[in-house]
Amino acid sequence: MDGFLVPPNRHRHLLGSHESSHQSGASHAPGSLARAFCPLILPILQVLGLLVWALIADTPYHLYPAYGWVMFVAVFLWLVTIVFFILYLFQLHMKLYMVPWPLVLMIFNVGATVLYITAFITCSAAVELTSLKGTRPYNQRAAASFFACLVMIAYGVSAFFSFQAWRGVGSNAATSQMAGGYA
Repeated sequence: MDGFLVPPNRHRHLLGSHESSHQSGASHAPGSLARAFCPLILPILQVLGLLVWALIADTPYHLYPAYGWVMFVAVFLWLVTIVFFILYLFQLHMKLYMVPWPLVLMIFNVGATVLYITAFITCSAAVELTSLKGTRPYNQRAAASFFACLVMIAYGVSAFFSFQAWRGVGSNAATSQMAGGYA
């Protein structure tokens, strides 16, 4: 289970046996929270993202271009999040060791946060203009706006922890020197 939570060290063969044995205890280091958090939030993002696009898809959204943008953002990021979840679930990221996963996840999460900010603002602004208060479409679109806000916050938190993992919080100059700059 440790391999699911902590990204693999690409240069494990360069480290001595002392450093390899030290890594098993690294799950309690301050930076390990950042590495462990990213894969754990993916199912939450999937459920919340599904709620956003399912609520809007159940209304006549095709009549309003604003909801086309919200649907694009919600469905596209939902599908990409599923791909990342499958990669982590089956530990395929360990087989693709040449990919800088912390950097990829940071870029994805920052981009997703920005896209969901625009989707949340668009969805929230269009609720009053596109439906009558108290009707079913109004309630669904308002709920979609609420869940879009939650997804936006979740991607923002995930972007923060992805940045922490990419930056290597918890490592210091001594461990970097010990591992030959590959810690």
